[in-house]
Amino acid sequence: MNKQAIEKLRNDKLYYGDYGKKFLSNSDIGTLFNNPLALGQPSTETSAFLVGKYFHTAILEPDKLKSFKIIKSSTRNTKVYKEMSGGELCLLEKEVDMIEAMTAKIMDNEVCRNLILGSDGSNNVEYEEPGIVELYGNKWKGKADIVNHDEKVVVDLKTTADINKFKSSAYRYNYDSQAFIYQKLFGYDFVFIVIDKSTNQIGIFDCSDEFLQRGDLKVERASGIYDLFFKTKDFDPKQYFITKTL
Repeated sequence: MNKQAIEKLRNDKLYYGDYGKKFLSNSDIGTLFNNPLALGQPSTETSAFLVGKYFHTAILEPDKLKSFKIIKSSTRNTKVYKEMSGGELCLLEKEVDMIEAMTAKIMDNEVCRNLILGSDGSNNVEYEEPGIVELYGNKWKGKADIVNHDEKVVVDLKTTADINKFKSSAYRYNYDSQAFIYQKLFGYDFVFIVIDKSTNQIGIFDCSDEFLQRGDLKVERASGIYDLFFKTKDFDPKQYFITKTL
């Protein structure tokens, strides 16, 4: 079952579509914490998400870069952008220039290059590798940026507005639960390669036991919320409310 499911999840349309929604993922955790009834609803693509997507593609699947639409415009408010985009969210040429500089900086770094390509270019790595694991009674999916079999590590690429604040961002954006889930998915340690969009400074962040334990607790809590809202017979979500003391 899992092998067949994993093969299907290699296809992005299935991974992010209805088939993939059979599984929970780390991106669902924030929704379950903040508004469980919004689970499964399509999210709005943002410019930051598009920049991150292009950055990942430039490093992991450069042959797919031609699928991105790029517009030479100072902002997304100009007449030129609005006419050429046709209402679609597109990359600005200056954003592509920024990403190309970040990509070069990452790949010029020997440690980063070996983590991404394998030691001495061994190519003993997998990109965009899906996995499935059962945690707290639910099936969870994930798609690793890089599985490096030489180093026995899963590598995740991140961009950030301020690398000095990445540690706090990691909690806010649930990177702790991501690391926990992916270690369970692939059985390897987990590290983040992070690059600052303003300074191009690189950071490599590994995961402490405390960080992973915090992620474990988030996954357990999210599973409990999912079970309540979507697996509990006769549960009426209209009767649910948040209670806090001010």
